[in-house]
Amino acid sequence: MSALSFQYRATDAGGKRSKGTIVATTRDAALARLRALGLTPLEVVPSASQRGPRGGKRVSQAEVAQFTRQLGVLLGAKFTLSEALASLAEQEDHPRLRTVLTALAGSVQAGRPLAQSLGDHASVFGTIYVESVRAAEQSGNLTKVLGFLSAMLDRDHETRRQVRGALMYPACVVSTLALAVSFLVIFVVPKFAAMFAKRGVELPLLTRALVGAGESVQSYWFVYLPLLVVGVFAARAALRRERVRTALEGLVLRVPVVGEIARGRAVARFARVLGVCLGSGLGLVHSLQMAGKSSGSRRMGALASELAASVEGGSPLHPLLTRSPYLPKLAKRLLSAGEQSAELPRMCSVVADHFDAESSHLTKQLGTVIEPVMVVGIAAAVLVVALAIFLPMWDLVTLTG
Repeated sequence: MSALSFQYRATDAGGKRSKGTIVATTRDAALARLRALGLTPLEVVPSASQRGPRGGKRVSQAEVAQFTRQLGVLLGAKFTLSEALASLAEQEDHPRLRTVLTALAGSVQAGRPLAQSLGDHASVFGTIYVESVRAAEQSGNLTKVLGFLSAMLDRDHETRRQVRGALMYPACVVSTLALAVSFLVIFVVPKFAAMFAKRGVELPLLTRALVGAGESVQSYWFVYLPLLVVGVFAARAALRRERVRTALEGLVLRVPVVGEIARGRAVARFARVLGVCLGSGLGLVHSLQMAGKSSGSRRMGALASELAASVEGGSPLHPLLTRSPYLPKLAKRLLSAGEQSAELPRMCSVVADHFDAESSHLTKQLGTVIEPVMVVGIAAAVLVVALAIFLPMWDLVTLTG
């Protein structure tokens, strides 16, 4: 059994903290050695050389899904877990994922459970993945749960791809328009304004406003540029605050079509993860908590926490489901029926499939909704710049006439 290197943080009997590296065959063995030394472990993780490079190209969700699917196929073909992992590591082209798979194969061969080994690489696989595998190992249906996980990851990846594709064209058009209008306001309109002023034409308010904006940027760009950078960082810092993100989510949910897509994706992911967790053998309370965290919606997460607390207190699931203002009516009916008929995992799959399909359909239609708004915005911006130039020109024609 090969020795592995682990980095640790621990406290001694006096409460003094220390950190360092320890060599052991498994993480459990490393914990035992630290305790034998009179230390209380706070954190024990594989060394960076065994976790794989921190930098470099990140492992995408699609690559994790492909690995999961291939692992399920090999296990179904009666490969042992360590053999399957070693085989996948040998043929993997992604440098970081290959290193991770090699570490997983060595860890499993050393006697550690797969879920415990995956926990050392939670940044690659995620908490939901690790916990689902842990429950699957305990219930003995690892191959089936790997199939669920790969399908879930594939759907999430496809949904993200569709959303990015739907927003790419409007984003490019709006960015190009913003650059063009900025160029006109900063460089073109002031020159026209100066020409009209020399001819004795009184500039309209709109033209004076745009000229003032353009000259201000030209003269004080060294002030605006740092303010722009600070504004970007301030916005990013604000978005990390729970209250701001919750308020922003509430605004998004009120936007037609976009709000329906956001709600549908959250409900589909919640139902998908809930079904996978229940199918892998996790209890309902734990499954609800994990599904809420993975939904990507704070409102869905709050609802899941309420549901988990209600179930833990001995109450049935459906009364709280029916009172929830966030869940669509169809989801309430199906999930309540699933609980009452003891077929909740299957109903979760039905709910997830329905709202995945509905969100996908709405996402494909997103362009047809955005385009009219975008056209009106472009027309308004062009009209403002055109009026700023042509209103003085008409006055000039009147004077010379």
